Amino acid sequence: MDNSIITTGLYKRVDIKMDNLDKLKQSCDDFESEILNYFLKDSLKKESCLYPKTEGEDIYNSMYNQELSKNLSGGFGYSQLLFEYLKDKV
Repeated sequence: MDNSIITTGLYKRVDIKMDNLDKLKQSCDDFESEILNYFLKDSLKKESCLYPKTEGEDIYNSMYNQELSKNLSGGFGYSQLLFEYLKDKV
């Protein structure tokens, strides 16, 4: 019976560690998303005399950049690099 208690304790520790790694990976992806959002904000500025600025355009562009950066995060390598560095520290 003592063996099952120890085994259960080990499984709980492994689950907690995996949960922490999942949270760390998500945090790294979120950080990469913020970096990409910063880059997109500057690179996708649409200023043209042919297309005058309309009401709400800034809000729409901000929301578009935010969603685009969320969808692109995890694929550029920043989050993977940060995750590999931090997972040994956790």
